Amino acid sequence: MVNTVVVGLDGSAESRAAAEWAAREAKLRNLPLTLLHVWEPVPDPVAQAPLLAAETLQHWSERIPREEAEGLRLRHPGVDVTVEQVRGRPGEVLTRAAQDAALLVLGSRGLSGIGGFLVGSVGQMVVAHAEQPVVLVRAGEQAADEHQADPVGIPSAATPFRPVVLGLDTENPHDTVIEFAFDAAARRETSLRVVNGWNPPPYYAYALPADPELGPELRTNQVTALTEVLRPWQVKFPDIDVTEVCRWGNAAHPLVEASREASLVVVGRRVRRSPVGAHIGPVTHAVLHHSAAPVAVIAHP
Repeated sequence: MVNTVVVGLDGSAESRAAAEWAAREAKLRNLPLTLLHVWEPVPDPVAQAPLLAAETLQHWSERIPREEAEGLRLRHPGVDVTVEQVRGRPGEVLTRAAQDAALLVLGSRGLSGIGGFLVGSVGQMVVAHAEQPVVLVRAGEQAADEHQADPVGIPSAATPFRPVVLGLDTENPHDTVIEFAFDAAARRETSLRVVNGWNPPPYYAYALPADPELGPELRTNQVTALTEVLRPWQVKFPDIDVTEVCRWGNAAHPLVEASREASLVVVGRRVRRSPVGAHIGPVTHAVLHHSAAPVAVIAHP
């Protein structure tokens, strides 16, 4: 599955939305699309129950991915769509699949009544352990949601893309995350909005009340640092219009705000080799649960 966009498919509304997004992304990248259907084995006594007769098992293991593939080929002509079926635990299978994919796409249930995702245990596990880019797409996500409204205010997939939003830590910037965001903006022929949240070191925080001029000076230094990090990427992608946003405090809130007008939000996740726990990071965790746009999580050292 090298150089392939892979999407996890289980027949749910969220996985179907993820498959549609993945097909659109595959077309942008000129890559084939693989629908990965994970069939989790059930214990023998349960497998013998009437509700899990041979016809039911065949429906879930063959009919759903086959019909989804047929529909995607019709709706996205030119995209090479294949189906792969694997037995095993979904989290483990999907994490392995991500290792050999250009991009892994997963669906996530939408939070009722408010924008955001409800990230299940499988999604949490894959995001926390996959070392290739993983994108989470909310149930109900449509192509028009990623585009600007038309002149009369109606959502339309025929209008330009909304900006790509990048959450960037200037203390630990990583080329993999930055390049993914610039590349995503370039493929969509849209702008890039870079959001940086910062806090002064503790020893400066104590001095701020005594020196009112210290706050603006620290912010100026942070803005300069952000500009310097982005400078070589703006040279590499000269056609991308970049907006820099520096906010005092945690970056999660301004990222979630920016997601409401974004086509895609890109955040990083530092790779940790510990086998215990889900190492996602607080900002990425908050964005995953509250973003109004699809979220790409990019692992980096």
